[in-house]
Amino acid sequence: MAIAGVPAWWLAMLFVVALAGTWLARDYALRRALLDHPGERRSHHQATPRGGGVGIAVALLAALAWLAWAFPGERLPLLAAAAGMLLVAATGWLDDHRPLPPVPRLLVHVLAASGLAVALALHGVPPWWCAAAGALALVLVNVWNFMDGIDGLAASQAAIAAGGYLLLGVGGAAGWFAAALMAASLGFLPFNLPKARVFLGDVGSGTLGFAIAVAVALACLRLPATTWGLLLLPLAAFGIDAGLTLASRILHRERWWEPHVSHAYQRWARRSGHGMVTLAYAGWTLVGVALMLRLPATGPWALVAGGTFGLASAYAWRELRNRREQGMEGTE
Repeated sequence: MAIAGVPAWWLAMLFVVALAGTWLARDYALRRALLDHPGERRSHHQATPRGGGVGIAVALLAALAWLAWAFPGERLPLLAAAAGMLLVAATGWLDDHRPLPPVPRLLVHVLAASGLAVALALHGVPPWWCAAAGALALVLVNVWNFMDGIDGLAASQAAIAAGGYLLLGVGGAAGWFAAALMAASLGFLPFNLPKARVFLGDVGSGTLGFAIAVAVALACLRLPATTWGLLLLPLAAFGIDAGLTLASRILHRERWWEPHVSHAYQRWARRSGHGMVTLAYAGWTLVGVALMLRLPATGPWALVAGGTFGLASAYAWRELRNRREQGMEGTE
């Protein structure tokens, strides 16, 4: 049995690796008292172990190592992706044990993203896209960190986006890595739904963000340039919530670099619970996946549909953020 040309054993193996890794990470966190405690800038109500995302990191690093051997024609970008992911995951793992200053952490993320961009350039990818891929990696590492705040959200979003890239049927290392990302994300979710027994931690959220950027970059190696913009559609839910919330905080002269609970998903979850919000964002991303798979690569329809989806997403962000805030003010 295979899905989009990727055998089921590959999916099953990486699911099990991530599942076992998460279980071991949770046990380790409990023994070391690595706990996230409730607070006014958090969306949970009881102390919960963190760092469970190291299981995802181990699964994806193993997948990249095997793919670099199995697909020698794409070995350079695959090895650069593995090196960058190791840097991001290791920094997140350290941060989960003892918070690191933001500047050194950001510099590591820049180094990881730059390594991926350079490898793509050496592979023959146009310079403008190499720069865009590096920027995307840097942005998504931080977006997934910003958006990892309620049960099941970050891992389910990664699984859905990766599943969409798998269904594109691009083949090669791109298809196998998308399948690995989907399976590893699903392997974490039994510990994070319906109620979190362990959190991703920075090691997990950073790894997922970087891995999504790698999945997009690998797909672009096998797709015409006219289709590359469509690959961003499954990222709209996270990208718009993170981007517009950040812009709003900057415009209001808030300390935007500090933890907060002003994302649309956080405000909604405070009133309606984590499960409903995670399901709603899943539906939001599934629409993006459907558009990616169905829209033509070129022509006005792609621009019109993509632009409409983006505007509708921005409007939904505004309504969710404002209405939920008004609702909370009425109950306090």
